[in-house]
Amino acid sequence: MIHKPAKNSRRPQTAGGILYVAATPIGNLEDVTLRLIRVLGEVSLIAAEDTRHTRKLLTHLGIKTSLCSYYKDREAGQTEKILAELLSGNNVALVSDAGTPAISDPGAILVKKCHEHNIKVVPLPGPSALTTLVSVAGFSTTEFTFIGFLPGKSGRKKKQLTELARLDHPFIFYESPRRLIKTLIDCQQIMGERNIILGREISKIHEEILHGPLSIILASLQARTSVKGECVVAVEPGEKSLAPETADIDEIISRYRDNGISLRDAVKNIAGDLHLGRSEIYGRALDIYKK
Repeated sequence: MIHKPAKNSRRPQTAGGILYVAATPIGNLEDVTLRLIRVLGEVSLIAAEDTRHTRKLLTHLGIKTSLCSYYKDREAGQTEKILAELLSGNNVALVSDAGTPAISDPGAILVKKCHEHNIKVVPLPGPSALTTLVSVAGFSTTEFTFIGFLPGKSGRKKKQLTELARLDHPFIFYESPRRLIKTLIDCQQIMGERNIILGREISKIHEEILHGPLSIILASLQARTSVKGECVVAVEPGEKSLAPETADIDEIISRYRDNGISLRDAVKNIAGDLHLGRSEIYGRALDIYKK
């Protein structure tokens, strides 16, 4: 039976102009689409994470569209200004410094507001450091977890890494060159040896893709005088060798303690991982945490 909508039912009508969420090159300026060039030249305004950075791209493409800033600290304030532009009937393109907006970059607040006001939002697909690395990682892509940037504070970062260590599929995160080595050291201490894929300066002149054991890649980076360029890291799951009947629970508890995880969280996570009662874990954990 074919369902026919009631005569008085109507789809929500879009209002005003169109917001284009436009992916831009993450390095190589040749990684632009014909559609991106056309849209950036046709819209009334381009909302850019960094207007100076985006101006270089527009100059390269011969585009003179007006720009306004839309970076993280000004998202809330600038959203209303851009929303007014859209409601007046003008089309706007949203771009980040590199890659796809709203993926670890500003954009989500504006997109949500557009949905609330029935303003049409159109994605312009293109470069993304995440998908670029996954395409050359060589692992099954049926499932992976994307983190974005890990927490800046050491305690929170170690707690999240401890939780990620339990995944049975790869996880991926972005990292700055300044924090990269320290983060990889944290990964090694918490997870032990893992295979990783590291993408640095992707699509740029000095692009580098490293693949192999974490310890070897970490040693290579530590031997350098400096590490430059934004990085994306994929960490493969560990060996499934810790079965409940053979697991060294005391060692696992010690690892949680040494990485600043609270006694309560350690007991909860270990009991869940090994399918044991919390009471079975608590006494042993308490003795270890007191040492």
